[in-house]
Amino acid sequence: MSIKKYFKCRSVEGLIEEAQKSRALTRSLGAFQLIMLGIGAIIGAGIFVFTGTAAGNHAGPAITLSFVLAGLACACAALCYAELSSMIPVSGSAYTYAYATLGELPAWLIFSMSLLTYCLGASSVASGWSGYVQSFLMDYGIMIPAVISDNFGTMVTMQDGSQVMALIDLPAFCIALLVMCIVYFGSETSAWINTIIVFVKMTVLFLFIAIGSTKINPENWTPFIPANTGVFGQFGYSGIVSGAAVVFLAYTGFDAVATAAQETKNPKRDLPIGIIGSLIVCIIIYVMVSAVLTGLVPYQSLNVAEPMAIAVDTLGMPWFSVAVKIGAISGLTTVILVLTYGAVRIMYTVAHDGLLPKALAKTNKKYHTPHYLTMLVGLLIAILGSTIPVDKLVLLANVGTLVTFTIVCIGTIYLRIKQPDVKREFRCPWVPVIPAAGIVLFLTILLSIPSVVFLYALVWISIMLLIYFSYGAKNSHLLHPNRKH
Repeated sequence: MSIKKYFKCRSVEGLIEEAQKSRALTRSLGAFQLIMLGIGAIIGAGIFVFTGTAAGNHAGPAITLSFVLAGLACACAALCYAELSSMIPVSGSAYTYAYATLGELPAWLIFSMSLLTYCLGASSVASGWSGYVQSFLMDYGIMIPAVISDNFGTMVTMQDGSQVMALIDLPAFCIALLVMCIVYFGSETSAWINTIIVFVKMTVLFLFIAIGSTKINPENWTPFIPANTGVFGQFGYSGIVSGAAVVFLAYTGFDAVATAAQETKNPKRDLPIGIIGSLIVCIIIYVMVSAVLTGLVPYQSLNVAEPMAIAVDTLGMPWFSVAVKIGAISGLTTVILVLTYGAVRIMYTVAHDGLLPKALAKTNKKYHTPHYLTMLVGLLIAILGSTIPVDKLVLLANVGTLVTFTIVCIGTIYLRIKQPDVKREFRCPWVPVIPAAGIVLFLTILLSIPSVVFLYALVWISIMLLIYFSYGAKNSHLLHPNRKH
């Protein structure tokens, strides 16, 4: 049996025809909602956490340049996503693009990495959401019992100095289930709730920029690029690059817009607007917030879990400290929402291709959502986020993101060569220069990740390959057309 069959590709024409015929999902999203969806996924833990880490350990005030550099790297992928999504308006995102360019087995591997990104990312953010909520409640004297306040096995120190072992992080579990319910009620409901929450956190960020800019101490920006310590990545110009590798994580999420392809009114026009528009808005906000942050507080003091809270404290405005926490909680909520939504939609597409049981792709007659998949993904995120410390697994999720972005850039070049005549509503400029630049940047960042993380990735890929060869390859609609119906 030839191994070539596992690299058989879906035709672009067939994918487009299938998307146009599909009526299982309701087309209700416009360009504005897609931009809000992208902002909801991007602005979250990155702006509230990573900024301090990158400034305090790597770039200093030049963190603004790190954000620009990381934004340019992601822009390369965003332009490629925009072209491919306008060409192949199907919910599978990078999975579908790989299916059309590299073949079924590579597409399955990309699906495996995307699943890591979405599920582990949402789980870790749910855990962070719990921390902000508990801090917010403590301001009002409300304490969640230690036994249900953290991941399983974590030793929580009480006020009297004694320690209690936590069994479950109940707030993380609850937010994951709440988000699952929102996603269950349909894409339009999810999009509007996301839009409302995005408005809240954007208001907080703009207030931070407006108020903080009047209190800036210019001496905190001197020197703008601190002298290198003699170690690569610790300040100096190499620190700007290392800072970009850290804050790169703050930009991931715009790709989730592509998973809404089959619920978009005019996907060929609106998907590129949603992808590129959300990224541009976030680059501008990140640069402005990081500039104000380092202007309010010396960068040496920002290497903490809540850098914005430290900065707000210098303003002497207690009410604004509360507002920032509300903004952080809102920001993390929308990230969980969009990542859950993306995981469900990608699995829906994979199940439709026969690589997962077709029962998973069944949609609710009232809400037109894949209800079984929604419940499965929601429960998985709730369990992971509330019981397992996911700090190291976050790096595994980042491997998934970087590999996915690299494949999208490769796919853009490949389709330009192999199928130059297929209509593209949006064309990435300067091909192959921009996709190639993206590939180089993403591989460079990928190589900076600790080697043990790649061992975890190998274990996960082995499990997913076992599933593919034991079920997916035997039921694939592409390899076995007679089993499609």
